[in-house]
Amino acid sequence: MAILLDLQHVTFEGSDRTLLRDLSFTISDGDRIGVVGINGAGKSTLLKILAGALEPDGGVIRRGRGVTVGFLEQIPVLPDGTVREALGSGWEVDAALDRLGMLAAVDTQISALSGGQLKRVALARVFAQPDDVLILDEPTNHLDLGAIEWLEQQIKNFKGAIVLVSHDRFLLDQVTTRMLEIDRGHTYLHAGGYSKLLETQAEREEQAANAESVRKNLARRELAWLRRGVKARSTKPQARIDAAERLLSTKKEAAAREGSLDLATDMPRLGNTVIKAHNVHYAYDGGRDIIRDVTLELGPGDRVGIVGPNGAGKSTFVGLLAQQREPTKGTMKHGPTVVLAYFDQQGDTFDDNKTVQELVAGPRGVPGNPADVALMKRFWFTGALPKSKARELSGGERRRLQLLLALAVRPNVLILDEPTNDLDLETIRLIEDFLAEWPGTLIVVSHDRAFLSQTTDRLLEVNIDGTLGDVAGGIDAWIARSAGVIDSPMDSKEASTSSDTAPKGRLLREAEKEINRLERQVTKMADKVMHTEDFVEAGKLNKELKTLRASLQEAEERWLALSEL
Repeated sequence: MAILLDLQHVTFEGSDRTLLRDLSFTISDGDRIGVVGINGAGKSTLLKILAGALEPDGGVIRRGRGVTVGFLEQIPVLPDGTVREALGSGWEVDAALDRLGMLAAVDTQISALSGGQLKRVALARVFAQPDDVLILDEPTNHLDLGAIEWLEQQIKNFKGAIVLVSHDRFLLDQVTTRMLEIDRGHTYLHAGGYSKLLETQAEREEQAANAESVRKNLARRELAWLRRGVKARSTKPQARIDAAERLLSTKKEAAAREGSLDLATDMPRLGNTVIKAHNVHYAYDGGRDIIRDVTLELGPGDRVGIVGPNGAGKSTFVGLLAQQREPTKGTMKHGPTVVLAYFDQQGDTFDDNKTVQELVAGPRGVPGNPADVALMKRFWFTGALPKSKARELSGGERRRLQLLLALAVRPNVLILDEPTNDLDLETIRLIEDFLAEWPGTLIVVSHDRAFLSQTTDRLLEVNIDGTLGDVAGGIDAWIARSAGVIDSPMDSKEASTSSDTAPKGRLLREAEKEINRLERQVTKMADKVMHTEDFVEAGKLNKELKTLRASLQEAEERWLALSEL
């Protein structure tokens, strides 16, 4: 196995902290290395160093003789000209563009491409070049499921080595052979994929907690022994007493972020009517219908995922649901109690010249008031970040700010359009945890299979012809089909008719929604019971858990009764 890149004692200093400290590892052909860490930890910095676009402050990087490195940046830069001129010709290039939904744009100027189109063209370009090592920074951003499946195959078939940063846990678990974790300047290399990383992280946290407990207990015992001694007041033992007391007063290393993403779940109560769409059509400037003949009703507590190929009209559709667009034909109505927040895909809906605290305060608020400071802290905007201008924020920080501003209005209906783009895995998992408890109506556009599975219980597909239908078998079947475990479903319009028009289908869907909600609550409550050390509190939590399990059993019995009708 040939060594392609060799890093020895690499160090890089950020503006306010060390990002990489004494990092040493080798990259050989066949390696598939996933890089993870919170936003700002140094993931993109490491990729730039590997690609030769950035020099480290210390250490050395050696390349094998003749080794070439291809680099897909998070915000790619391509040469001027058309897509064809940037990529060249050949069936491999055309096949890649076709799977990435860009074949029709081969004569388009690079300067005219959107951010998502630019990323897809850059991805096709990096795989078309004969490099030995590929460095990929968030390659799944702006890709639909078909394109992600193509990317998985390209990574698996590539003969050299690949290093990638990605928030797509499904992809990481499918393709990686090693995981590199960056945490407060320290780096940890794990054998295996994403699942193995989680196991190792849990073991490390447990070992750290045990070591801290042992250290404190040893210090307490020595302190008690010293204080009992006859010579406790003499100089030498007193020095040992002082040292033991200092040991007891020290704290373990601070977390990479203060606290958890503790988001309030209080919101205005929803009525029975949330969103009703009847025979909705939408076309741009009199052109063909992007959305066609859509009739849909969403109620309180519905949790709906929206999928479909790039260009099918998913963002257009949720823009209609949010009433940011008017239907060309048909009606779109909101219930009288709806307070809607829309987390759009672009993330550029705020003034880049304003500071974070000015944006949070809004036009009528006072920047930096205590309530806003507490809210910003919950989203990890601490230190110098509240006074930073929006234009100075990283991609992940901008998305986190966007989510903060969306939830600050206390919505009871939340629309998230590709919410996981540019967010680190820790933030994504914490948002999933929040949404599991959040009682409002949720609509999510995403191709992140893990995120959809965790947050939604109904899946709708926007087809390329503009129609909308339920995905047969729901999220689990959609994931199984994407992995090639089961065959393709029946026609989505047929599936929609069978589940939406028949009373039994609607009742079954409502029962499934209730079961999913209760299962999430049972899981959360069981976790609280496992981790509480307060005996009285554990008793109360156990009673709540027993009640929830009884409710879940009743809901499952209702579902069984309905299914047998």
